[in-house]
Amino acid sequence: MPLHSKDDIREFIDDEIYASSDLSTTMPKFKFPQQEQAAQHIYSAVHDELMLDGNSRQNLATFCQTFAEPEVRQLMDDCMDKNMVDKDEYPQTAEIEARCVHMLADLWNSPESANTIGCSTTGSSEAAMLGGMAMKRAWEKRRKEAGKPIDRPNLVTGPVQVCWHKFARYWDIELREIPMEEGRLIMTPEEVIQRCDENTIGVVPTLGVTFTCQYEPVQAVAEALDRFEEETGIDIRMHVDGASGGFLAPFCAPDLVWDFRLPRVKSINTSGHKFGLSPLGVGWVIWREEADLPEEEIFWVNYLGGNMRDIALNFSRPGGQVVCQYYNFLRLGREGYRRTHTACYDTAKYLAEEIAKLGPFEVIYDGDMASGIPAMCWKMKAGEDPGFTLYDFADRLRTRGWQVPAYALPANREDLVIQRILVRHGVSRDLSSILVEDMKRVIEHFEKHPVHTTMTAAEASGFSH
Repeated sequence: MPLHSKDDIREFIDDEIYASSDLSTTMPKFKFPQQEQAAQHIYSAVHDELMLDGNSRQNLATFCQTFAEPEVRQLMDDCMDKNMVDKDEYPQTAEIEARCVHMLADLWNSPESANTIGCSTTGSSEAAMLGGMAMKRAWEKRRKEAGKPIDRPNLVTGPVQVCWHKFARYWDIELREIPMEEGRLIMTPEEVIQRCDENTIGVVPTLGVTFTCQYEPVQAVAEALDRFEEETGIDIRMHVDGASGGFLAPFCAPDLVWDFRLPRVKSINTSGHKFGLSPLGVGWVIWREEADLPEEEIFWVNYLGGNMRDIALNFSRPGGQVVCQYYNFLRLGREGYRRTHTACYDTAKYLAEEIAKLGPFEVIYDGDMASGIPAMCWKMKAGEDPGFTLYDFADRLRTRGWQVPAYALPANREDLVIQRILVRHGVSRDLSSILVEDMKRVIEHFEKHPVHTTMTAAEASGFSH
């Protein structure tokens, strides 16, 4: 062996990282690499690429949690090797999941006599699809027993998040999504009843509409369906999409009736990693009673060491997020969640007031805790021409790292472009005041440099809803 052959003693060399031969060339991007490299060097290379992502704390487009206590990070590390589906190998993690299900059932006022059932999922979208499948199976069972066809199911919703469009497409269901109209941007009981018939598998109101952040009138819709059943004999169940509101209304609007206090509400989904304050990767679905979950949706698995019930769509998935959800329940309790979310609502109100003062904007929703989530949205004032569009405004804010989405509303209000801010735990009043000052500077910039060719929706930076 040559005395100074670097390749032969590569693993023993402690070069200054950026002077190493590992990082003297670009990393492979399209072909699988041939050689192994030093862990510290490759970590540095990957870490450097991650710097180019946006700052998640400044992402005011996302509903998802971007702040975590040190204890949560430690628990995630402790649970990195725990598989949520393997309840025989990790029985205590399974027990923690079951406790969370019971706690959520209690939070959502499940009847004391009910034998509640539910499970964790990878997120609220998976949970929504499980609730949707239960509606479809229950409808099919009733139709078969009555000797009627099951080939034309439909689902009635207000303006919904894309997961419901996926559900309808994947399971061949007609989605009767109530379009927005002038003066009405959410579901109403009248619009729901117009779309219901014997083929309706269910009605899905949203507690925190993606586009405008408002709560849809769950109780009023339930009462309308009660009257509809009295008149037609058609019993239509409800599933509440509580992706955001399921972790808000119980603490900040406890008198709002939207949950299992309404007998027609058979299931609820929510997102633990949104206002449940857990790390990304956990959702929940709860059924009012065990009888509301069709047997066809339950699988029994015995090849992991025990005969275990499995409900979720995904199989192997990490257990850390569920454990952290339990930590949050114990750590915060009702009082802690109320205090945390109330602070977010207060900040949303502050932002709404300050943005209304800027001049060209009209606030649509101001973060009222009785009618929506801690967020706010606005549009350009009618007849206003400040020399820029909301797309231009959003694009300019990105130069300071802020992600504040501008987007056109869905049918039939594609003509209306709005902008939205989500106020999550970690979006402080001080951070919000800095944002307001940056907004003022952006407006001043456009006053001096008006945009003659303004951005369109297709040209604007994309935002996830």
